[in-house]
Amino acid sequence: MSVLEKKSALVMYHYFHPDDVVSAQHFSGLCSGLVERGWAVTAMPCNRGCRDESVSYVSSESWRGVFIRRIWRPNFPQSSSIGRMLNASWMIVAWSLQAFLRRPDVLVVGSDPMFSVVVAIPWRILRPRTKIFHWCLDMHPEAAIADGLVDERHWTVRLLKPVMRRAYQNCDLIGSLGSCMNARLRLYTQKVPLVPITPWALVEPAEPLAVDSSERVLAFGEAQLGLMYSGNFGRAHDAELFVRLARLLRTNKSIRFVFSVRGNRVDELQRMVTRDDTNIGFLDFAPQERLEQRLSAADVHMVSLREGFSGTVVPSKFQGAIAAGRPILFSGDPASAVAGWIKEHRIGWVIDADNLDAVAAELALLGNEPQRMTELGMHCLSVYRRYFSEKIIIDRLDEAIRASDIGQ
Repeated sequence: MSVLEKKSALVMYHYFHPDDVVSAQHFSGLCSGLVERGWAVTAMPCNRGCRDESVSYVSSESWRGVFIRRIWRPNFPQSSSIGRMLNASWMIVAWSLQAFLRRPDVLVVGSDPMFSVVVAIPWRILRPRTKIFHWCLDMHPEAAIADGLVDERHWTVRLLKPVMRRAYQNCDLIGSLGSCMNARLRLYTQKVPLVPITPWALVEPAEPLAVDSSERVLAFGEAQLGLMYSGNFGRAHDAELFVRLARLLRTNKSIRFVFSVRGNRVDELQRMVTRDDTNIGFLDFAPQERLEQRLSAADVHMVSLREGFSGTVVPSKFQGAIAAGRPILFSGDPASAVAGWIKEHRIGWVIDADNLDAVAAELALLGNEPQRMTELGMHCLSVYRRYFSEKIIIDRLDEAIRASDIGQ
């Protein structure tokens, strides 16, 4: 495809490279992947860091063929509800005003900050020929309702839902995380096509990760079977069943549970674990440059999604684990997409209050069956490559865009 034939995509997401927040890295990968597939891509994040709000990035630069044009944003704290709302309002207004200045073939908009998809409304009015793709990693106000921050009958929810309905209906294509999110989105729109666009693993090894011996000893000591929860631990996550399972296995010295996490519920998690929970440990959160070694240390990766959050937020730990060649121990809605993938592809266990004893017994046996662990790891990686890899997902999106009239 020549330069003159390239279609243009304008990508709007709150954070972007070089920020290390997971969703920023996914959008960065999406943009560079579209460049590789012949698109001219401009990304338009804010100029602030996510985890460290004192960080301020340069206003413009080029990275892997992606033109980055950052929106200046006041340093309202993301840690407060008022700060998040002010940041969201600022970015939505700034992105909406870009419709007066830019004429991309395709507008790609994410879901951070909250309610970002609302920009589809002014863009549809001002740039009717621009096609709009929304990659829905989170649904609002549904996530806030699930978290108990607001009641579904509250006047703000009744005000917001018609606005969100119009925003979704003004999209030409929506990327969904799975069946649960599809059901929620269909309450807003029956006509807009939904395509499965799930996040991929940030580390994609060619083979199941070889165990990093130093990380293994640091995390699990001499335990034969190590289970790890690695990544963000926030409002959408829960560890109660993992702790209960660990307590069932407390007398089995060959099994250890470890949490390598960060997020706004870490303190709550640490308070849940008592002195008697000798088979549960904590590690500092692994930076990106150590992520592969940290993931390699575990035999099984734990993933959770609190009740009510199914279909509202992104389950990115799932892909990271199976890409590493590790099975999943999942705590969450048995009807969720993650539970469905685990059962369909036989890549782990879905735990609930009724099957903890049975899962504990199976894990106890697994620690003494290294060959079975090896075969299960190869199977997990095979499933990842076939259905969830970065190439598979970006190819799917590129094909969906080009198969429709988007960008034509």
